[in-house]
Amino acid sequence: MSKILIIEDEAAIRRVLHNILSEEFPKHQIFDAEDGIKGLEILQKESIDLVLCDIKMPKMDGIEVLEKGKELSPDTHFVMISGHGDLETAVQTMRLGAFDYISKPPDLNRLLHTVRMALDRKHLVQENKRLKRKVSKKYTMIGESDPILKIKEMIDKVAPTEARVLITGGNGTGKELVAHWIHEKSERNKAPMIEVNCAAIPAELIESELFGHVKGAFTSANTNREGKFEAANGGTLFLDEIGDMSLSAQSKVLRALQENQIQRVGSDKNIKVDVRVLAATNKDLKKEIEEGRFREDLYHRLAVILIEVPALNDRREDIPLLIDHFTKQISEQQGMVSKEFSKEAIDKLKKYDWTGNIRELRNVIERLLILGEDTISLSDVNQFANK
Repeated sequence: MSKILIIEDEAAIRRVLHNILSEEFPKHQIFDAEDGIKGLEILQKESIDLVLCDIKMPKMDGIEVLEKGKELSPDTHFVMISGHGDLETAVQTMRLGAFDYISKPPDLNRLLHTVRMALDRKHLVQENKRLKRKVSKKYTMIGESDPILKIKEMIDKVAPTEARVLITGGNGTGKELVAHWIHEKSERNKAPMIEVNCAAIPAELIESELFGHVKGAFTSANTNREGKFEAANGGTLFLDEIGDMSLSAQSKVLRALQENQIQRVGSDKNIKVDVRVLAATNKDLKKEIEEGRFREDLYHRLAVILIEVPALNDRREDIPLLIDHFTKQISEQQGMVSKEFSKEAIDKLKKYDWTGNIRELRNVIERLLILGEDTISLSDVNQFANK
């Protein structure tokens, strides 16, 4: 059900519009206001989808209502109606964000068509937002422990900025999740986040992977190839396990960060890039610097903000929440009927030594859901957890 607000100072016109809309859209809720002030009061209290607003009114004209209404409710569509129609006013209302402009007396067919179009557009926007929220759930950070709340607070502060972030923590703690949250909450979230696992790429190929190459740069370079820096242009580049990057590649990454430009392997042409770099590692980079395996100047470029992700053993109070989250997630992915965990089973899982952190916990939950009874018991945990 949608909510439509009519703002019109002439009672007869207001009544006709109300009756027409009520008859054409019987499931929708119609609100009336005799002037702009009362209209804005209703807009503040109700989640209005569409406003039909007269322009020439006492107390507050429609242009001012449109401006203030858009501030109050940016997603609400406004259709402006005026008996003194002129091109200049129509252009002004559209620039201020009106969905459409209709002259009095309104053509009934055009009015109803505009109302349908506006409501359809509103529902489409809402559906897109719902789908985006659904996609973003993949990267939801689960936990209410003090360490996790501090990380969430830090992300909220850091994400809207352009600051580079170095994320540290053991394997399986959720460093990638933190990076995705920073990207999702940043101004760059409409552009891609490109991930590079530096530990998984051979040293001789990492530079080509990051910066691309030109045809003939090396034996297998049969065509020009775009690198990850270019692919992430306008968005975020996540360098996972950066502690495993070769010193040669580190030097080129440092240059890219300093100059906001890169060169493809085999080329001397500079390519401008606009990329926010996030990095993660499970290594002690300061120790790596002391032993000559990591550049200190690159470390200081990357570690403008440091976020350390705690081990699961340091946030055991989050384990029940994680069990519930993984149970729902895995059941949905596997097409299984969801199961419950007994209190004894949860208490036992809270006491284990989770050396593999969250990744290990998820694997255990998946095993228990597949092999355990309808209610996961202490016996199931003892038998199948393999701890």
